Amino acid sequence: MKRVLAVCGSHWKPDYSLPYEEALRGAGIEPILIHPGAPISEGAPGLLLMGGTDVNPVRFGQAPDVNTETPDDARDSLECNLIEDFLARDLPVLAICRGVQILNVQHGGTLIQHLDATPHHRVKTEDKGLPAHRVEIAPGTKLAAIAGEPLTMEVNSRHHQAIDRIGDGLKVSARDPEDGMIEAVERPDKRFVIGVQWHPENMSTTDERQARLFQAFAAAL
Repeated sequence: MKRVLAVCGSHWKPDYSLPYEEALRGAGIEPILIHPGAPISEGAPGLLLMGGTDVNPVRFGQAPDVNTETPDDARDSLECNLIEDFLARDLPVLAICRGVQILNVQHGGTLIQHLDATPHHRVKTEDKGLPAHRVEIAPGTKLAAIAGEPLTMEVNSRHHQAIDRIGDGLKVSARDPEDGMIEAVERPDKRFVIGVQWHPENMSTTDERQARLFQAFAAAL
């Protein structure tokens, strides 16, 4: 089975990563969970950046907003170092929620530090796989090739931060058509570097198009 590194926070709880693990295994990938301070397994050909606490705003030159969570600096450092390493070797990276945010920051981009709870952001439901809003996928992107027609997709949503200024080398591959929020980015010059703001791991068992994202990740390994 193919293996990928999956980064957990400093205060990781096993139940948090279970949906990611299940989605990866469903695509034939075995996750190797790592956290700050733990040894990093050599030879894993892919990197998964999961959701979690807010990225420290210092990394993109801003003072913390009153709503910004206490940072996990050790995780920020670990993920930025891993992103740099995997990009340098052109190895596949899949970034989800916080993952797409740290990916953008590592490319020199900035974040919106706080979004109010709306039908499009911070939607908390008992069923985490329940769609909250629609995204429009940019034609000609890797994400479009994975998702297929139509170039719209229903996604879940539970984030209070999002990409503001996009980082150098990244391309916007999906937006919320109603508020223009960036919902997905990718690196066109790399084999597979895709980040999404929603949580496909919670939808992959019931939505074939969400499962394709993990399958494409597996195919790139």
